[in-house]
Amino acid sequence: MLSEDMTCYVDLHRGLGFRFHTQHGLLRSFVVFAESHGDTFIHSRRVLDWASHAPSAPQRRNRLITIRRFALALRAEDIRHEVPPADAMGRERFRRRTPHIYTPDEISRLMGAAAGMSPVEPDRPPTYTTLFGLLASTGMRISEALALHVDDVTADGLIIRQTKFQKTRLLPLHTSTRLALDEYVSIRKQVKTSTETLFLSGKGDALGYNTVRSVFSRLTRSAGLSARSGQRAPRIHDLRHTFAVRSLEECGNDPNAVARHLVALTTYLGHAHVTDTLRWTPSVGQESG
Repeated sequence: MLSEDMTCYVDLHRGLGFRFHTQHGLLRSFVVFAESHGDTFIHSRRVLDWASHAPSAPQRRNRLITIRRFALALRAEDIRHEVPPADAMGRERFRRRTPHIYTPDEISRLMGAAAGMSPVEPDRPPTYTTLFGLLASTGMRISEALALHVDDVTADGLIIRQTKFQKTRLLPLHTSTRLALDEYVSIRKQVKTSTETLFLSGKGDALGYNTVRSVFSRLTRSAGLSARSGQRAPRIHDLRHTFAVRSLEECGNDPNAVARHLVALTTYLGHAHVTDTLRWTPSVGQESG
């Protein structure tokens, strides 16, 4: 019964436009755990027992909140479902991680490390230099880049179809970015594959995020890109933050220019609201290391 309830719950959220990948995984894990104990309804003690097996406090809270929302939805139709207290795993105010704003030299070193990768597969260095260069020069999300198809590279720019908010947008490209992308596309079209995905793995299938993250971690270490004082190691997503900050810095100290550019930047980045872009503006004009 819980399995059927979970399927309906997940289908509802995906029908509303949510990807719901992480939540689905957690829900499936809990339902398997609960049903292995013979549960047909959600019980608070079972939720807390399952959540307590997570390796860290944030993950335990995330588990609890995910199942609590599920329980609230089910209890609306059947009061036999119990809703665990929201603070059962403690409370922690969300703190957004301080992004690593790359210097031009750091980006050059990252690109150099990618270009110098051992060519186990003939297309490997071009794949990663193009991918990371594209992220740095457009500020697009890594998920958007990995979802690109060859036909999304048009004369007017990149068509971003699979966005975070299910909206399609067009990304105009700088001339240098366009030339590098065109060169990669010519190499990509020579690879025999059944997928239309732009970025391919060494096996000729769609390049996966976990693979990219692993390669990125190795490249940043080999390029000597270590964490600055009080910060964690640089992330792929920090390339997006860097693009936003550097583009706003081009406006100088003119508040009117910043305001105008902010609206355009919000659209270019695919943010839902200007306030989402404003989160990154405190870094503008500050020393970035």
